[in-house]
Amino acid sequence: MTTVVDVANVSKDFKIHYERHQSLKERLLHPKTGSTEDFSALKDISFEVEEGETVGILGHNGSGKSTLLKCICGVLQPTSGEIRLRGSLAALLELGAGFQLELSGRDNVYIYGAMLGFTRKRIDQIFEDIVDFSEIQHFIDTPVKFYSSGMYVRLAFAVAVNVNPDILVVDEVLAVGDERFQAKCIDRIRNFQEEGRAILLVTHSADQVRSLASRAIVLESGLMIANGTVSDSLRIFREHLLGDTPSNEVNDHSAEVHIDSVTTPSGSFDVHSGASMHFDVHVTSATAYSGNFVMEIFTRAGVLVSRSDAQGAPINLRPGVNTIGVDLPNIPLLDGVFDINVGVVDPRGSNVKAWGEKVATMQVTYGGREGGLVELDASIRQV
Repeated sequence: MTTVVDVANVSKDFKIHYERHQSLKERLLHPKTGSTEDFSALKDISFEVEEGETVGILGHNGSGKSTLLKCICGVLQPTSGEIRLRGSLAALLELGAGFQLELSGRDNVYIYGAMLGFTRKRIDQIFEDIVDFSEIQHFIDTPVKFYSSGMYVRLAFAVAVNVNPDILVVDEVLAVGDERFQAKCIDRIRNFQEEGRAILLVTHSADQVRSLASRAIVLESGLMIANGTVSDSLRIFREHLLGDTPSNEVNDHSAEVHIDSVTTPSGSFDVHSGASMHFDVHVTSATAYSGNFVMEIFTRAGVLVSRSDAQGAPINLRPGVNTIGVDLPNIPLLDGVFDINVGVVDPRGSNVKAWGEKVATMQVTYGGREGGLVELDASIRQV
């Protein structure tokens, strides 16, 4: 495999200014006021991306995700370290980045294309494809200052994916726009994957990472705390970063409550479609704790089938080993293998206390000929 992105010992520092002078008069009258503080946004980050890989990057706001991507794209220069790229790169960094508000969508297509390194002749060749993908034909000659956030994303994404880059960098923009267009963008990303292009994807959506990425990186306060399989990185992301409390407090909570194992009375997670199932989740708690229980079921392709409502499943853990019983009265799934995740969260459902990723695998068999994920038990009659 060919390495197309090589990030080697990259750090990025900024200066934060306090009581900064707002005018020349203030600077002359108070020359010694104000102070600065060094802030490290990235701290010695190293990783490689191979040709054909899709790497998800996760982390809290302020963890350094966007700064890292801007360094990779050349928008920012690292304070130290080196970034080497092999092949052409297209980036969707932030909403409307690079757009000239007073110019039309048509003009911005050519400007954006030039920023990506393409000639006017090349943009002429793909212009209609860009407009068709963006679905804003009626507004292509309107100044972009009148565009909605969804229209910004449509146009920027359409340019980036139609220039067919070797490396695609996407920063959170898939969170904007309607679901149908998001699905269209994800389909194009999957096409890129099939063509062997490299993709760097920053998102807050664990589901998107699970569905699209072959590997995941987790950042916290400028440090890379995980770089491995999607399941391992998502576990670390959930245990260390979810919620709005400091990470060390989350770590303490994770140690207090632990998912031990998941068992069934029969010893097997094989089940027929339409049948019921019971399984027990064994949880150890260091202290008495009241929270909520969460369960997720995913296909092997990473598609979310079901997630329980944390607010609707309160539990009261006692010190020691606890058993939480889960009853599924009617499993409507068709043939397939499904992974089960379970967890304990705080009463608000925002902070993860304990998490078990792929704690069990459910094999569902179905005797009919229907296709898809679920049996809707439709009643068909002629009227």
